[in-house]
Amino acid sequence: SRPQVRGAEPASAAPAAARDTRAPSHFDYERFRQSLRHPARGRRPPEDPETRARRMKVKEMMKFAWDNYKQYALGKNELRPLTKNGHIGNMFGGLRGATVVDALDTLYIMELEEEFQEAKKWVEKSFDLNVNGEASLFEVNIRYIGGLLAAYYLTGEEVFKSKALELGEKLLPAFNTPTGIPRGVINLGRQDTPSLFSPCSGMSWSWGWASAGSSILAEFGTLHLEFLHLSELSGNPVMNIRKVLNKVEKPQGLYPNFLSPVTGNWVQHHVSIGGLGDSFYEYLIKSWLMSDKKDSEAKTMYDDALEAIEKHLVKKSAGGLTYIAEWRGGILDHKMGHLACFSGGMIALGAEHAGEEKKQHYMDLAAGITHTCHESYARSDTKLGPEAFRFDTGSEAMATRLSERYYILRPEVVESYMYMWRLTHDPKYRQWGWEAVKALEKHCRVEAGFSGIRDVYSATPTHDNMQQSFFLAETLKYLYLLFCEDDVLSLDDWVFNTEAHPLPINHTNFKAKAGMQ
Repeated sequence: SRPQVRGAEPASAAPAAARDTRAPSHFDYERFRQSLRHPARGRRPPEDPETRARRMKVKEMMKFAWDNYKQYALGKNELRPLTKNGHIGNMFGGLRGATVVDALDTLYIMELEEEFQEAKKWVEKSFDLNVNGEASLFEVNIRYIGGLLAAYYLTGEEVFKSKALELGEKLLPAFNTPTGIPRGVINLGRQDTPSLFSPCSGMSWSWGWASAGSSILAEFGTLHLEFLHLSELSGNPVMNIRKVLNKVEKPQGLYPNFLSPVTGNWVQHHVSIGGLGDSFYEYLIKSWLMSDKKDSEAKTMYDDALEAIEKHLVKKSAGGLTYIAEWRGGILDHKMGHLACFSGGMIALGAEHAGEEKKQHYMDLAAGITHTCHESYARSDTKLGPEAFRFDTGSEAMATRLSERYYILRPEVVESYMYMWRLTHDPKYRQWGWEAVKALEKHCRVEAGFSGIRDVYSATPTHDNMQQSFFLAETLKYLYLLFCEDDVLSLDDWVFNTEAHPLPINHTNFKAKAGMQ
């Protein structure tokens, strides 16, 4: 997900990747594959024809999205489906092919073999990392690093690993601050000295719009999963920004969205589970799960944060809808963003591992939030949800501002359906997912791809001419998994990063022992 631009997602600690990607890596891929409890694509037991037909429909949508991107925009970052051309944008610092890298694992899991080979070939032949431009550390990490790592773990193809390590090294200068909390923007220009402490040209700075040169919680908090794997594959140690977060005082136990990378203090007291804050919390519980439940620090931080969120931010509307408000220096803003709708799935995932007395409580909370997010879809003319919805006027779970009525193919609501289905097997979640598929087909599918829409409350919405890369990485992947058996990308083996790229749970240490190569 993305900060404001797209919505960030919850996170925890940031590690430092490769110092020298040329050093031989002794990761034992075969041993890793054998440790998986289920084949990544599942075993495909007999199933009912309706579920299979729905899964095949989602697969067809993916093929349609990919084929049009390939035809009109291959090598650009995203497809503009109405004008049938490509979009580069300014988030990725000169990197290209965001849709290719974001789509790799989805194509693989859906067994779109030919399309996967097309994507792999582009990465091998055309993916140039020698670029010079300003990039979002957060976006490059979750989309490019996450996508390359997932493709490597799913296939064992070395090209994905080597590109991930090389790109990870280019991100390190962002951490060169007095606190080790990274700044949000990195110049990907070549570093003559690939060291964390003497970055040569890898300049970094904070977003111009971020409060007083601060770093954004969801951005610096959404690095840990990917950098842990970069560290594992490269043999270089991890940097941990959690120590700063543990030291700094949290108002009411809450984590504000802006922190100074210079002083390590909060810059202001705006708290949000939506954009700017979201994936920080997500990466806490996922860090613990990815460590095979050994990273107790992450679990404690998650438990404490969730307790504070529930105490201060979780509210029930007059109409009985559970939602998570935003907190501005002690004053509640009764608004929930589409980006915050990932939290139903996150809370359900965490509930699985809470004590018995709390487990049902958190599953009920997760179900309540997911129900509210479904209502934001059900109450619109298109049956797709707005960017943000409010509870402070007569209407509930609806956008009240023109600027919040758009839908840009976001995944967070169907992401929560997928987790809720896996953890409860209540058939309503598959039904809700199918409603979303039908709405996407009716309102977002155009002649040459899928497009976001400008007003979900218009029966004939206008299109925004953008097929976001996360539509292929996340929205279609989560919908596909919703209609799969539970052993496809099993939650026993994989944790999804905030761009839905599956990273393996560390069941054991896969570094080959010396002499056992």
